[in-house]
Amino acid sequence: MTLEQILIMCLIGAAAGWLAGVVIRGFGLGLIGNIVIGIIGSFVGSWLLGSVLKVAISTGSPTVNSILTSAVGAAVLLLIFGASRRR
Repeated sequence: MTLEQILIMCLIGAAAGWLAGVVIRGFGLGLIGNIVIGIIGSFVGSWLLGSVLKVAISTGSPTVNSILTSAVGAAVLLLIFGASRRR
């Protein structure tokens, strides 16, 4: 991966973290926390959907596909983090 690809993945992850924080109410970590979760979630979403589940999100726009894939990963992380935090 080039530096440009990593930077784009981080920006998309930040948007996805915000989106996941909006969708998954009650498990949010605040704006900055959700953005960090989104950046990590972009890697998790790519791995989870691509390698584990062998599915791809296809909307016709590569940017929207990446944001939705990252949002799935961020939502999974928010749910896991929220469930572990409540115990």
